[in-house]
Amino acid sequence: MRFLALLLLATTLQAADQPQAISLWPQGAPGSEARKDEAEKQEGANVVNVHNPSITPFIPAKDATGTAVLIAPGGGHSKLCLGHEGYALAEWFQEHGVAAFVLKYRLAREKGSTYTIQDHAMADTRRALRLIRSRAKEWNIRPDRLGVMGFSAGGELAAFAAMKSDPGKPDAADSIERESSRPDFQALIYPGTSGLFSAEKGMPPLFIACGYGDRPDIAEGMATLYLKYKAAGVKAELHIYSEAGHGFGYRPGTTTAAGQWPNRFMEWLKDSKLVP
Repeated sequence: MRFLALLLLATTLQAADQPQAISLWPQGAPGSEARKDEAEKQEGANVVNVHNPSITPFIPAKDATGTAVLIAPGGGHSKLCLGHEGYALAEWFQEHGVAAFVLKYRLAREKGSTYTIQDHAMADTRRALRLIRSRAKEWNIRPDRLGVMGFSAGGELAAFAAMKSDPGKPDAADSIERESSRPDFQALIYPGTSGLFSAEKGMPPLFIACGYGDRPDIAEGMATLYLKYKAAGVKAELHIYSEAGHGFGYRPGTTTAAGQWPNRFMEWLKDSKLVP
């Protein structure tokens, strides 16, 4: 019990130290306006009851590369795992010169939810990419080096964002809507529903990490997806870690091969000339 109390205290202190979240739609997300002021609920390191989707920015204080990544945590669309699939990784990126933005999106499979993945969670993801681009100068990032990364359920959103995007509406009254929703690169970390993913010429380059011990639709699905990208002529890099399963995320201090995947990702960004 004492250990649990200390863990909860550490989680609370960590949350208090986080940068301020920025609402994607200050007047409320489309379809959620009436609930925009409803409080989120904290369950350990996880968050539920998200009706006012947001991003939390982690901007490098020095040695900024100009590259940025939007992070979509997992949680089966019923919760957001903001610990090992969100804030910890965002801080790691920040320390390595990459601006990171943790996305809180609406949850389509939370009990009693009226949201859907395509109409609400994806609207949040695309809006987040536009918002980041609209403030690129302020945050010292290049609008042509903005990628999306997702874990598990969040990996679905990242994949869908790469599959379908638009250049924005130049005449939109909302300046954010004038920006493109296309990610310049994508990273899928043990994403779900891989059978729905496609690859076409011209899509953003792809980095994949998953575990050999994961569900067949993920471990085998990612191998299949890599081949789809290869056939489409879109560069992709695949890491399947033999001693990992689902949900390894990023935990500081982990020394396993799977725990070192962020380093492999940074190497991929450098090889791909997405960081200088």
